[in-house]
Amino acid sequence: MANRQKNPGGHDDYPQQRHQRRRLIAIGWSLAIAVLLLGVKFYAYWLTDSAAILSDALESIINVVAGAFALVSVIMAHKPPDENHPYGHGKIEFFSAGFEGAMIIGAAVAIFYTGVSHLIEPRPLPNLGMGLVLLVATALVNLVLGIGLLRVGRSTDSLTLVADGKHVLTDVYTSAGVLIGLVFLRFTNWHWLDGAIACLVGINILVTGWSLVRQSFHGLMDAANPNILQQLSGLLIGNRGQYWVDIHQLRAWKSGNHIHVDLHLVLPRELSLEEAHREAKVMETLIENHFRGRASALIHTDPCIDADCPICSRYECDFRQKPAGDLTPWTLETLTAYKGSGPFVRPEKKEDPPPGGS
Repeated sequence: MANRQKNPGGHDDYPQQRHQRRRLIAIGWSLAIAVLLLGVKFYAYWLTDSAAILSDALESIINVVAGAFALVSVIMAHKPPDENHPYGHGKIEFFSAGFEGAMIIGAAVAIFYTGVSHLIEPRPLPNLGMGLVLLVATALVNLVLGIGLLRVGRSTDSLTLVADGKHVLTDVYTSAGVLIGLVFLRFTNWHWLDGAIACLVGINILVTGWSLVRQSFHGLMDAANPNILQQLSGLLIGNRGQYWVDIHQLRAWKSGNHIHVDLHLVLPRELSLEEAHREAKVMETLIENHFRGRASALIHTDPCIDADCPICSRYECDFRQKPAGDLTPWTLETLTAYKGSGPFVRPEKKEDPPPGGS
């Protein structure tokens, strides 16, 4: 077996390379199938002149455009950091998800326009039977594709593939709604249903588009990720080191499939610089190994103060000013608390007032 490449941190790069191949294969298939189904749906619209089928076809245009953009973003997100992008290129995936969401919202506007016109002026739909058959076929293909994209996206931690998979499944729900409505129309001859269905489809994909834009905005603004913070708090609580007096200001954010972590680690102030660095390195390695090389940690070491004595388990200490109490359990709330200033500041020891002072 050929030697596997390792990154500078010593982690095996092979799983990441394998995940990247799976991402590229999945997004390539998604793009090719989207182009094929786009042609089929517009052919169905040409046969039937149905506003509802047109609404489904317009969403397929978004699938093609978003699929092409997703392919570029998956390639870009995997590029390693460089001089101009020291934190890598992973945030391109948030741009991709936001772009896809904006395109979906644009499609919803076009669908409303067509749907309202058919609602105001209902018209018979020719060749409806053949149009329904084509719509069923495209829905089944999209169902398989969407489930596949979601599985690959979640297993390889790719926001772009997850967003693309959700969009494809939205297309399936759209097709299902259109099918049900048009079948009902065929048996009742209520031609106004065509425009009504198109408007309902527009509302549905408008909600989906807004959800993707919102998710993209949170990622670009480095919003807190509760799932990652829960993992980190459990990891640190379960592996608490002897000299780790306290932790505060724990933060984490994602860039593509890479996780950036920073925190403040309180250590006994009697430790030398070399000893403090060693403790920080132990914690850094613990975090990197937990996420299998997909994380980097920046650890700021703080010297303990007198107010930390009751929560410190290091009994033999030349600087102890207060007796040691029970080891205070860490929680997600205490680990993420900001204690640098304001109401959460770690208080310094108050000096006794001079004799005769107030």
